[in-house]
Amino acid sequence: MSEQALLADCSTERTRRGGPGGQHRNKTESAIVLTHRPTGVSGQAGERRSQHDNRREALARLRLNLALAVRVAKPVDDASAKASDLWFQKLDGSKMKVGTGNDNFPALLAEALDWVYAAEFEFAKAASPLGLSTSQLVKFLKQHPPAWQMMQQQRHKRGLPRLK
Repeated sequence: MSEQALLADCSTERTRRGGPGGQHRNKTESAIVLTHRPTGVSGQAGERRSQHDNRREALARLRLNLALAVRVAKPVDDASAKASDLWFQKLDGSKMKVGTGNDNFPALLAEALDWVYAAEFEFAKAASPLGLSTSQLVKFLKQHPPAWQMMQQQRHKRGLPRLK
């Protein structure tokens, strides 16, 4: 979803935040909280004195939070099921070489999580349609510790062993 389309689905709250930065920071409403109205998921930022910088950071955090919270069903049992074109554009052989700073990271993370959920947390089953080995899928998910922690919790709930 484009930045403009995502912001159209969000409510924006401007607020003051404490912390370092002195008088200028505490006098202005430069902190931003974006809440995605359809899901209730939010992202916030207030580290900078610039409202524009905080909006950009809040949007990035919102995208990551949406990637963790919202699932799209995937047809894992279908032999012809495969990942999106964006996924394969970013795939380098059998490795995903996209870091957390890449603008596409939240969308790719969401897609990987969708496949893992659809495969009922069997990483080998989820890795196949993504064109990755199990270890490469694990390595990709570990880039975002909250996603990795969520995977471990879900596996534990289902009686599956923890992954290293």
